[in-house]
Amino acid sequence: MEIVLAVLGALAALVILLVLVFIAGSVVGRSLPVGHVATRSVTLAVPPERVWDVINDPAFMRSRGVGDVKTETVGSVPPRRLVRRIVDETDFGGTWTSELNAEPGGGTRLVITENGEIYNAFFRFVSRYIVGHHRTIDSFIAALRRHLEARGG
Repeated sequence: MEIVLAVLGALAALVILLVLVFIAGSVVGRSLPVGHVATRSVTLAVPPERVWDVINDPAFMRSRGVGDVKTETVGSVPPRRLVRRIVDETDFGGTWTSELNAEPGGGTRLVITENGEIYNAFFRFVSRYIVGHHRTIDSFIAALRRHLEARGG
């Protein structure tokens, strides 16, 4: 019986802690700006046309492990610049700009800039202090590297 009470007490404490984190995160999140900018760059050992083909491949975009975020292309200058905007979301929005520049030796310098907006105060707190604004870009770049390496560049 004591073990059951101890487990129930621990669960109750955990629930109270989670509620307090949610409340504190929402309060702190309200003080954070809705908009943010996150940028990452990477040099890839393939030409810009190859990177362009991959980042425009619907199968790759579905498989990259970021979820089912719907986007629309609002700017496209193949194979140099691609701008996509998030659509049909109520908790977040914004654009991703991918800029591709040829590097000496046949590689590509890819710069991804997220001009993001997070409308929910608690999610702003989580994105800023727990997950980080760069996480989605980092995940995308890692998936892009794996994809290119698996296909020999």
